[in-house]
Order: sequence, then C-alpha cells, then structure tokens
Amino acid sequence: MSTNDRIPLYQQIQDYIRHVITQENMKPGDRIPTEKELMDQFQVSKITVANALTGLANEKLIARVPGKGSFVAEEADSASVTSTQATTMRGREGTLSTGMIGIIVPSIHDYFAIRLVEGIEQTLREEGYRSMIMFTHGKVDKEKDVIKEMKALGAEGLLIFPVDEENYNEEILGMKLSGFPFVLMDRYLPGVETHYIAADGRRGTRLAVEHLWELGHRDIAICSDSPLQTVTVQERIEGYIEALKGKGALINPAHMITDFQPLSELKEAEAHPLYRYIQNRMVTAYVSLNGRLGVQIYQMAKQAGLRVPEDVSIVSFDDPTSIVEEFSIFTHVKQFERDMGYRAAAKLLEVLRGHGEAKSYSKMLIEPELVVRQTTGTVPQA
Repeated sequence: MSTNDRIPLYQQIQDYIRHVITQENMKPGDRIPTEKELMDQFQVSKITVANALTGLANEKLIARVPGKGSFVAEEADSASVTSTQATTMRGREGTLSTGMIGIIVPSIHDYFAIRLVEGIEQTLREEGYRSMIMFTHGKVDKEKDVIKEMKALGAEGLLIFPVDEENYNEEILGMKLSGFPFVLMDRYLPGVETHYIAADGRRGTRLAVEHLWELGHRDIAICSDSPLQTVTVQERIEGYIEALKGKGALINPAHMITDFQPLSELKEAEAHPLYRYIQNRMVTAYVSLNGRLGVQIYQMAKQAGLRVPEDVSIVSFDDPTSIVEEFSIFTHVKQFERDMGYRAAAKLLEVLRGHGEAKSYSKMLIEPELVVRQTTGTVPQA
C-alpha cells in the first residue's frame, strides 16, 4: 500500500487544492477546480468532495458560493472583497457562509414533525437560506454522529429536535461551550441553558383533563409509548397530576400508563398490555402524549368492540389524522408546530447575525389550545 493510499480521500483533495493554489500563484477570487472536476479526478462521491471543500472553507483558504463554485478566499479582514462576495460569502464573525442550516429530527412519521419542518422551511426560504435534514431515529449515538456530519458539511447553525435522556449528548454541550449556533425544539436539556422553543406541556395536559372532567369522566388515563422518559413526557404527566389535584381527585398510579413498548403492528394488538387495559374498561378516557399512539388507542378500542366516543373518549397531543385540519376526527391538543418551526428558525438566524447579547438565551413557550372534535363525548352511563 502506498503512502498516498493511507491518506483519507478528502485530505488528498485538500492537499491537491493547496498545491494548485500555490503552484499556479492563484489570487483571491480565482476559481478553483469544480466539484465535478474533483469527483472525476479522484473518483469519489460528491459528499467526499463537499467534506474536503468545507474543511478548506473553515480554514478560510477558499470561499464557497452556492450555485457558482469555490474561489480562493480573501483575507478575513480584507477590505477588498466585493459587496456581492461579502454578503454571499461572509457569515457570523467574518467566517465564510455556506447559506445552509441543518435540521435534525428523530423521524418524520407523523404530522407533528412534518408541520414543524414546514415552518422552518418557510423562514429559511424568506431569508434566502437552504436546509439539510437528517434523522436520528431516537438514538443519542446517531444524534451525535449527525451533528458532527452536519458541521463537517458546512452547516452554519443547527435546529435540533433532540433525543432526551439522562446522559446528555456531549456534542450539544460542546456546541454550547464553543458558541456554535443552535436552537432546540420541543424539548430541552434540564440544567443546561440553551435557546429552545416548545409548547407548554403542562398546560396542554391540563386542558385535556379539564375538558374530559367537564364531560363527566373521572377515570382518566395518560399514555406514553416513548422509550425514554423525556422532559416533554415528564412535564405533561405533571400537568395531568396538577389538573386532577385541582379537581380534588385522588391520583391513581395505575392510570399513568408509560411502561410499555410501542405497538409495531395492529394484528399484534390483542397481546399488548394496553389492549387488555382498554378491553377491561379500566378507564373511560385516555390522554395520548403523541398522535400516533392516539390512533393506536382508537384502533385497539374498535378491535375490543368499543365505540369512540360512546364507550371511550380519546384526547391526543397533536392532530394525528390529517394535515388538512378541518378533516381531522381527533380531539387534540394543538401545539402550533408550524409556528414553532418558523420561530425556531428565526431565532437561529438572529443568533447567526449576532443580534442580542451573546450570553442571553431565549426560552420560548407556545400556549397550546384544545381543539374539540369527534373522539370525546360524555361519560358512558353504567
């Protein structure tokens, strides 16, 4: 194996570009080889070339201009950069701008995440930025890898719907310490000050419980199939407890149903502990902490021969059944996901542009609303 074979391909590309700039005595503003030329010459993928160029841009050796190519960079404090280059290439504190924002979410398997991303995209379009989306699938190790990859690809800032567990993601803590711009969405890390935006979870469950109480329900369960007891889940359960205490009701721990695995297929429902709970009519109403689970409770109830809402009522966090809200059947806690995404992106761009105090973190809570539809009704008569 030759010495060159042991050098990573992206590094070989970087060494080649340094050599070309030196040998050809290139001046600031001169165009370097294109991505296509580098892909053909080194027989590598576009992502490898992008990684190499991002590294050189971070070193301020080159400037990458979206849609135009890469150029030998001006000095960071040079006054000779043209106004077009200055606005296109220059970002936070004189660094080179890629115009790219990273969006990191667990997945897009429900309308909550879809609406959240729609709101983000609206802000980025209005402000002339582009986005790259990556998924963590709810795994903290994957989240760490994705953050590293986003930064290596030149993301100027990150919008993160984080995995939340007792062991914090060191990459998020590292970004806080280094000053890399990011905003957390839907949940935050307890005890760690960051920019974040979320709906008020306690308020959401209080609204759900109060609605069901007014309909005559006294046995109300709260359900979560999250494998992690996230801050979001904990706050919603706290809101449930507060609401029942406010009614003078005793808290039944058996009605806080969180210790079960998500249902993978409906045909397996009858073996699921939640199915048996529903079939035995342990409660008359359920508050589901996510839309997907709300649908599964609805399906299990029907499979058990129960009618919704005549026999059992369901309130879901988020609208699980339709992206066109008028067609939804679920009574749900509306968290204004589009607005959450829009405001999260706006806050990140504000941080990128250096507005506000560097050490000041914003904690934005959105006031949820209860939307009453067809899955809740008066308590069934014995």
